[in-house]
Amino acid sequence: MPTDYAVARRYMVEALRERGVRDSSVLDAMLKVPRHLFVQEALQAQAYSDQPLPIGEKQTISHPYIVAYMTAALQLSGTERVLEIGTGSGYQAAILGTLVRRVYSLERLPSLARKARQILDRLSLGNVHIRVSDGTSGWTEQGPFDRIIVTAGAPSVPQSYLDQLEDEGVLVIPVGEHGRQVLTRIVRRNTRFIREELLDCRFVPLIGRHGWQNADGSGA
Repeated sequence: MPTDYAVARRYMVEALRERGVRDSSVLDAMLKVPRHLFVQEALQAQAYSDQPLPIGEKQTISHPYIVAYMTAALQLSGTERVLEIGTGSGYQAAILGTLVRRVYSLERLPSLARKARQILDRLSLGNVHIRVSDGTSGWTEQGPFDRIIVTAGAPSVPQSYLDQLEDEGVLVIPVGEHGRQVLTRIVRRNTRFIREELLDCRFVPLIGRHGWQNADGSGA
């Protein structure tokens, strides 16, 4: 691995720590996973700056801070089975794959799923499983899950996610209008779902049967 990328990762992790990310396991994962592999070659020099970057198909890789914050919000112990909605570049899946027992990731765009799979294989992350499908329906056959993380903004919380969440499980999802959401954590306690709003955020729309119908955030 080129030394400059390794140095850039260390600076990125220090910046995350200064912004309040305190989960040492999450920071270790961010230090380990080479983010530059998940962005377009022409943008690799910007891979460790705290900004989203385009990955094709009108999708983006999230800010490192958002990835770290959402991962920490899952409150992982390392033994979990995690459902990720929106594989995208595969970077969030890679972070999760270094931290938990198994990751199931859903992506609606085949080209992104293929590219993410190639990079994850290169990193020997065989505990991450990717399927191309409508992520708003979840992955019933593999559920229920200890954790669910959604990397696209939903108009409301799909019932499918609540149904596929284990008791004492945690769901982290951006909820709100197109272009502006609130990152929300939901903890399941038997038949109760305890909801906590964490921070304002902005994600691409969650498209599918139980989300937005169109990429412009219309038709929910």
